[in-house]
Amino acid sequence: MTTGTLRRRGLAVGSLAVAAALALSACGSSSSSDDGAKGGKTRTVKTAMGDVKVAEHPKRVVVLDTAELDSAITLGVKPVGSTHVEASSGFLSYLPKDKVAGIKDVGEMMNPNMEAIAALRPDVILTSKIRHGDKYAELKKIAPTVMTETTGYPWKENFRTHADALGKKAEAEKVVADYQAHAKKVTDAVGGPAKAKETEVNVIRFMEGSDIRLYGDQSYIATLLADVGVGRPAISKKAKDGFSYDLSPEKIDLADTDVIFQSTYGDPKKAKETQTTGSGLWKNMSAVKNGKVFTVDDELWIQGIGYTAADKILDEMQGFLTKK
Repeated sequence: MTTGTLRRRGLAVGSLAVAAALALSACGSSSSSDDGAKGGKTRTVKTAMGDVKVAEHPKRVVVLDTAELDSAITLGVKPVGSTHVEASSGFLSYLPKDKVAGIKDVGEMMNPNMEAIAALRPDVILTSKIRHGDKYAELKKIAPTVMTETTGYPWKENFRTHADALGKKAEAEKVVADYQAHAKKVTDAVGGPAKAKETEVNVIRFMEGSDIRLYGDQSYIATLLADVGVGRPAISKKAKDGFSYDLSPEKIDLADTDVIFQSTYGDPKKAKETQTTGSGLWKNMSAVKNGKVFTVDDELWIQGIGYTAADKILDEMQGFLTKK
């Protein structure tokens, strides 16, 4: 992601605004990660930044990334504030409209507006170290801040951390059990574990300003493929840090498998999707010839990173994998 421009203001004006917002926040139900919620019961949550005390049942939650937004909505918590992803307008489109209506937009994901966050007087802030570790000192002055180490691949462990922070551990167990049953249902629908493993699947993402990304096994979407039990091609093992393997349009045939799921982030032309899918190399791939390339929603399949997204993805995956 590129850094946004939401905080281009005069330094003196910005400082006064932050000070005023922090003062307002201090009048709320929480003050810092060291103090937890003053005047109420607290619970200690283990985070990437150490133990953090949070209110027993936080009422005013701010989330700073898509995974945290998905987790909150999944657990029946409507945040008072959330960031948005730079390439989109508004919040993740796959989330129910009534569940995100009224949530205050606190800026672009990589550059959240501290004044806007503080003005919401949150009880707890959810994010990850990889996204906002450099802003931790600022954030914890506003409210107890629960950070996981990273996002994506460890999403299931992160969800449990989010649930702990929100006082929703019991609800989280039901969500996990329901997901596991759903994944098994998809496996059964495609013919069982052995049949599923025979079908090799790749997920590629056309990205504006970047090469084509082929997802490796250490990624969110790959965990869903693994839970269903489909096969994975050898090239997925070449992914850098297990996350992704970058391809140019001239090497797109390396992504050929039985089934390909493709998404696009940004403008299709600038993301090289138009160029790639119009080439002879693409058209000669077996997945293309067999009608086994399926275009999927980027916000849902790639950006969502949570159980609400996962359930929708599993439904779509079943439809695609059982299509004759």
